[in-house]
Amino acid sequence: MSDTQKKPNRQQVYTLLVEIGRKTGDGLPDKATGAALMIYASGVDEAEAVRETVAILKQADCAPLDVSGYGTLAEREAEGHDISDEERALMQRALDENSVIVAQMTPFFD
Repeated sequence: MSDTQKKPNRQQVYTLLVEIGRKTGDGLPDKATGAALMIYASGVDEAEAVRETVAILKQADCAPLDVSGYGTLAEREAEGHDISDEERALMQRALDENSVIVAQMTPFFD
């Protein structure tokens, strides 16, 4: 394969909702009991996106407890989800950078 021929990008971006618990150094507010993170993560499949996300969250001193997958942009559109331009831009950034992007963090309190 020459330098001018690129392998097709098999990466897709998956929307994940991750619940995290408390851990020293997690950066959550003092009285929070945990948080929900809306994440856009790239991967060749959803399992890879989940594995990468969990690994990165652990490196960031977070304690992931549960991950729910909501699929790719196309899958979400097919289900009738309303996806804002801001969300689309974050998804494209995750794809372009082959990264995990935390789009929203909602702390939990008792």
